Amino acid sequence: MKTSSASRLALIGLILAVSMTTIDQTIVALSAPTIQQNLGLSHDGMQWAVNVYLLTTAAFFLLGGRVADVFGHKRMALIGIAGFGITSLLCGLAPAGDGAEAWLVAARALQGVSGAIMFPAAIGIVVEGFARASRGRAMAIFFAITGAMTALGPIAGGYLTVWTWRAIFWVNVPIAIAAFVIVAIAARPSARRTERIDWLGAVIVAFGMSAIVFGLQQASPWGWDDPSVYGSLIAGVLLIALFIVRQRRVAQPLVQLAAFRDRGFTLSTLATLFSSIAFISTFFFLSVYGQVSLQLSALDTGLLFLKFFIGFVIASRIGSVRFDKHGARGVVILGGLVGAAGFAWLASSVTNLNIQAGSFFNAQTMPIVVAGAGIGLMFSAVSTDAVNRAIGASYGEVTAISQTMKNFGGALGLAVFTTIVTSRLTDLLTASFAKLGAGPADAQRAVDQISGASGGGSSLSALPQTVRDQIMHAVQTDYASSVQWAFIGMAVAMAIVAVLGFFYPAGRSSAEPDEAAAAAADSDRAATV
Repeated sequence: MKTSSASRLALIGLILAVSMTTIDQTIVALSAPTIQQNLGLSHDGMQWAVNVYLLTTAAFFLLGGRVADVFGHKRMALIGIAGFGITSLLCGLAPAGDGAEAWLVAARALQGVSGAIMFPAAIGIVVEGFARASRGRAMAIFFAITGAMTALGPIAGGYLTVWTWRAIFWVNVPIAIAAFVIVAIAARPSARRTERIDWLGAVIVAFGMSAIVFGLQQASPWGWDDPSVYGSLIAGVLLIALFIVRQRRVAQPLVQLAAFRDRGFTLSTLATLFSSIAFISTFFFLSVYGQVSLQLSALDTGLLFLKFFIGFVIASRIGSVRFDKHGARGVVILGGLVGAAGFAWLASSVTNLNIQAGSFFNAQTMPIVVAGAGIGLMFSAVSTDAVNRAIGASYGEVTAISQTMKNFGGALGLAVFTTIVTSRLTDLLTASFAKLGAGPADAQRAVDQISGASGGGSSLSALPQTVRDQIMHAVQTDYASSVQWAFIGMAVAMAIVAVLGFFYPAGRSSAEPDEAAAAAADSDRAATV
């Protein structure tokens, strides 16, 4: 099969389409304070608007991959692109007032489902559209560009928010239209398969992931002593276990568990999970920290992400070269250690607010760069290595597993770190406010409004201006002390990545991407005979 110009054009359309999904993993984090303030959302409501996208993407990715295989990659890619464009428009149209929270969370959830339908289908189109000799390069370009959009999202969000926060969603609409037209014209249709879809398994894994994240997220407002928190976590774990058992028994599962027999594949999947706990969470907490503690505008907060992205890009190139020569083991170990050091360094520096926050070069520049470099060193390598090792599964199946772990890790990280930060912030602000003559209720209002960067000052108007200034200073310093624990948690997650690296098989993986794809194609043909 020769690669045609139509296939190359389709690749451009697919990169445009999938870039929307990766950008939206992080772009909302930067605008979260502005969105909450303008729509009048609660603290928990804004957290869910950020997190539900990651959760629904993770929960439906495996189903999206299977549906694309059965109903056709092109058909499902077009449905996913159209759905993503429509739900992006709905997000941007969220009304202020009582219905804003439900509207935005629901639209974000549907965005995630659309992305979960689109992404695996896009992988299938690339695999089918390129010859073996050029497929590896096409996949590398696809993942490099779409992956970079994760880091670029918050930077672009800073500029768009200057106009209106709604633009971070509306910008997807013209991109979706362009991508839809290109893919409709250029992508080659694939035949439908007469195979079963494990709908029950999809429901089980979706509810399992949702229950775990819900329990962790609600631990802060409800308290760890609430039976509902433990009940949700236990139910989630049991549902995930039930899903695994079902996948071993069903004739045509959503995921081929046999792929996990390879130790390297299992470790690469775990490394993706733990690095995503740090990677995705970074954008939300850096955003709130920049706007609350450093008092930066949304645009200036984008500088923090630019520093992170610089470290990520430079290290990604170094990691790719080392991976090609020596395999994933050394890259995973090095990336984990560098990332752990970077996040620990960042944690130690965030409480220093006596810096030129708006300056590109200050005491926090290098810690952010090093943290980004740690993730950049290993992030692409583990995804590529997973594809190389999972010979018994298709590109789409392997990507579905990897992306599920990436998004689920991000959702877990946000849920866990938000609970820790909110609990710590409540304790610190209650003590600080008491010293300044304000009560616990005022401290709680400040905690609830912290994502809006308002600091709760509007509820303290009866106090003298001097006291209100002191309270605002307390909000800045106490949030810095609280978010420090989130960055410590990210350092721990990256340290776990390093530990996983020590158990990684030495040397290069057993199959090159093209060989894996060929074996997957043979397996697919055998399954349809």
